[in-house]
Amino acid sequence: MELGEFKILNTDGLARTAKFSTHNGVFSTPAFMPVGTQASVKGVSPRELEDLGAEIVLTNAYHLLLRPGSKLVQELGGIHKFMNWKGPILSDSGGFQVFSLAKLNKVSDEGVVFRSHIDGKKIELTPQKVIQVQQELGVDIMMVLDECLAHDASFEEVRKSWTKTYAWAKKSLESRTKETSLMFGITQGGMFPELRKIAANELIQLGFDGYAIGGLSVGEGFDRMCEMVSVCTEILPKEKPRYLMGVGTPKDILHAVEQGVDMFDCVIPTRSARFGRIYYKRGYFNIKNARYRTDPEPLDEDCNCYCCKNFSRAYVSHLIHSKEILGSQLASIHNLSFYQRLLKEIRQAIEGNVFQEYKKDFLSNIIEKE
Repeated sequence: MELGEFKILNTDGLARTAKFSTHNGVFSTPAFMPVGTQASVKGVSPRELEDLGAEIVLTNAYHLLLRPGSKLVQELGGIHKFMNWKGPILSDSGGFQVFSLAKLNKVSDEGVVFRSHIDGKKIELTPQKVIQVQQELGVDIMMVLDECLAHDASFEEVRKSWTKTYAWAKKSLESRTKETSLMFGITQGGMFPELRKIAANELIQLGFDGYAIGGLSVGEGFDRMCEMVSVCTEILPKEKPRYLMGVGTPKDILHAVEQGVDMFDCVIPTRSARFGRIYYKRGYFNIKNARYRTDPEPLDEDCNCYCCKNFSRAYVSHLIHSKEILGSQLASIHNLSFYQRLLKEIRQAIEGNVFQEYKKDFLSNIIEKE
């Protein structure tokens, strides 16, 4: 496959399976990318990520700019060598930090001025700087700088914000010099379908290697999220990958795949593992509950991950209660394994033209928690 080629293998309704080719390998879609913000998926080594089936991981340009610095990573051989991950890497631009660290930044037409959350140092992020940083890191897929607003932002606020994000997207393309690093544009538009349509159509005209749907999973609720995703996927080109940023739960993923989304990332598997939430086919449960303290069964009888093959619920419960690092590591390995298995089953269902049946059966078994 050629660099940047998105080869659709099968479709089932709007859902599709495909292969996407990057400089450091090809990965299958729909895909879930484990989040390695600091060039590390918390508690899980690259070898373990490989073993549990991950083909691509995500990192964050903003955080790596702050420490250890993108130029240092470049001097040390690039992000792949730095974190010993041989497969594709996508880097978030830092746009979400514009939203999540709003008290520390000031947004203008030129970019964003931050006060580092680490030491208070003043840092300026422009669209050009963000691309420079990601090219120094040597990632396979770069994201443009964008502005993400709260879900209750007004129509006029969102309209002005998109004007800015669109201008940033154009500048990002103009500043790209490394052909081996692909670039995705990011649609915004808040909770307004008409603005979402404008954003998607304008972004397409610029011509990116893939398109992301941003500004969701910020408190808008499931139904509104699905509505905005549908508006975007109706417009975004079928021959390019579509990436729903920061999403989500298994239910979120299934509904987005149904609408033609190809890529996902979320901190849920590892973040929730650290406080004892364990995902399985019926939803999730909290391993800290008293009932699991003496339970000899694995976390999930259907799982073949390292944790489930070797340890009991009682042991993982003990570790989590004792605040032992191994407890978080084992729970993270299991949760990520569950997510990778879910995406593999989704791909198989699409290939077999039984995705709707799979989705209905999966969701009917969910009891959310126990």
